[in-house]
Amino acid sequence: MTTGKKVGSIIAVIVVIILIATCYYRYFFVFGEGVKAGELNYVVKKGYVFKTYEGKLIQSGIKSRQTGTLQNNEFEFSIANKEIAEKMMANSGRFFELHYKEYKHSLPWRGFSVYVVDSILTSKDIPQ
Repeated sequence: MTTGKKVGSIIAVIVVIILIATCYYRYFFVFGEGVKAGELNYVVKKGYVFKTYEGKLIQSGIKSRQTGTLQNNEFEFSIANKEIAEKMMANSGRFFELHYKEYKHSLPWRGFSVYVVDSILTSKDIPQ
């Protein structure tokens, strides 16, 4: 093997490794984990090719995106598996504590959101 081919092979391997590392970081690296709590607004199954479960949690408190306006804190998320989604669908309007993972970018088969709920910590009725 000539020196030029060796250098070319080494460069090609380095480029492939950089591409793999970049894809892993952008789509599979868990950037953050946490718990969000609030009233479950909705859970829906949607998508053109990949049907994913998406939901929204209304958190207590209010925030203002623009000066002079008030708005609820909302947490929009995707759901990791069907069992969790079905349990949440059956209990819409209840108070949930949800464990989630945050990724840098979404994948079509994982959902539309970078926040992916992977477990339900607690579920209880909202006091009247």
